[in-house]
Amino acid sequence: MAERWKSRGHKLSKRYVVIGGVAGGMSAAARLRRLDADSEIVVLEKSGFVSYANCGLPYYVGGVIQNEESLLLQTPESLFKRFRLDVRVGAEVIEIDPAKKSVTYMRGGSLEHLSYDKLILSPGASPIRPNIPGIERGLTLRNIEDVVAMDHSVSTHPKSAAIIGGGFIGIELAENLRHRGISTMVVEAQDQVLAPLDPEMATFVADELLKNGIDLILSDALASVEVDSVILASGKVVPAEMLILAIGVRPDTALAKAAGLNIGARGGIVVDAFNVTSNPDIYAIGDAAEKIDALDGNATLVPLANLANRHGRIVADHIAGKIVREVKAQGTAIVKVFDLTVATSGWNEKRLVAANHPYLAIHNHPASHAGYYPGAQGMSLKLLVDPLTEQILGVQGVGREGVDKRIDVIATAMRGGITAPALADLELAYAPPFSSAKDPVNMLGYIAENVLSGLTPTAQWSEVESLVDSGYTIVDVRTAGEVDRGSLPGAINIPIDEIRERQAEIPAGKILVTCQVGQRGHAATRLLREMGHVAINLDGGYMTWSNSPVGRNSIKLNKEKVEK
Repeated sequence: MAERWKSRGHKLSKRYVVIGGVAGGMSAAARLRRLDADSEIVVLEKSGFVSYANCGLPYYVGGVIQNEESLLLQTPESLFKRFRLDVRVGAEVIEIDPAKKSVTYMRGGSLEHLSYDKLILSPGASPIRPNIPGIERGLTLRNIEDVVAMDHSVSTHPKSAAIIGGGFIGIELAENLRHRGISTMVVEAQDQVLAPLDPEMATFVADELLKNGIDLILSDALASVEVDSVILASGKVVPAEMLILAIGVRPDTALAKAAGLNIGARGGIVVDAFNVTSNPDIYAIGDAAEKIDALDGNATLVPLANLANRHGRIVADHIAGKIVREVKAQGTAIVKVFDLTVATSGWNEKRLVAANHPYLAIHNHPASHAGYYPGAQGMSLKLLVDPLTEQILGVQGVGREGVDKRIDVIATAMRGGITAPALADLELAYAPPFSSAKDPVNMLGYIAENVLSGLTPTAQWSEVESLVDSGYTIVDVRTAGEVDRGSLPGAINIPIDEIRERQAEIPAGKILVTCQVGQRGHAATRLLREMGHVAINLDGGYMTWSNSPVGRNSIKLNKEKVEK
């Protein structure tokens, strides 16, 4: 497009105005400058900081990042020196006039007006604050000003902290407040933490929180705020000298609405594949803009820095007339929970059920690297697959080592259209300290191939009760010692290595095979089917079942029965 601006031998200068900095806004502004050396680029940021590592804010609160300057990536001065960007902090835009192509903003107590040729909206999202008396003392964490206020509160040495919300930010803050020696409780209205996970995966996270001294209340919500405590909907009183609101965020669309831009059903600004709004001269990026979901093509909200950066670049390229690729949202995310790594990409099972989308679930519990090499750690992986197209619909991982690279590989496979069975074909780097000859990603592919081909039918933890009611007998093929440490109710124990010799003990009729993680169960299921039995394997074995809500409740009831 720069060529089109040339007239009579000189380039006509344009003015681009960006509302909001940080990931999306600054990516767009810096990319625009790299593509156009002459046009005027103005960034209006209402806070006092325009470019900072907002994903690092919880770790500053916890003292992991000790220098506030480490969070500041760029300043208005450094951005002007390198890119000749006109960055104006403390500039709050109060009106957009699309007809006049101008914005009005407040800075230093006075109103100023600025015309534009193209406008880029990157206002972000606002923390959700329920309309409850006393809620004003609740702290949120979105910017540098917030982290300064939170750090000051921590420095007063409160004896207790209540975090309302068990999402990514709430969990990160819980860990970091615990590092600062503060007794911390997380209150989550849903029946699990980290909503992107399915329940049998979220229990690993809850256990890690409890093990590290974080109190956890699920299925309860904030009802009222007192001076040094909060009262929940259940009537429970929770000490809270420090109160943190991590309930979630809403797209900041006030300016867009007032300017007459279309707002979608999800509450974000409607944009096309190039992030153009309903006004052709206005773009929207970041948390305020809706994204296109990679699975179903519908609008979605994904407040992630990676997408904000990517869409900022897309906008700059589109303005400059470059060829632009549409980038849809998978929602790939990761979080550290003490010694655990938790990561996801794509849809979870709950969302697939709600959308009535057919799927097949696969669980695996491999080691992070070769078991014979010292230091191998266990992990839990869950793959969701379309049984007709074999498309990977989603993946979840929880573990102490190696989860990040497995989720990244599968997220990349999803982006590239690699099917679930084809994961077995990926040639991944292998040496004993790093992986196994059959990497956990490959293993998911092998399992998918076995199940999708009909070689080894499987059942899910949620189906065990109904299968037993319909006449299935549970056969546990682990060793007697393993079974003594816990098993499914009513299971018959015949170790896999003894199946041939103990055929007479195998009951007639349908059999549900279980082992520890599903691997021996697969072999035993194949053997039993070859012997003429109707057998299916419990996906993920006892480990998956015992970490599911059904398994947890069964184990709890059995323990109470034994104690009585």
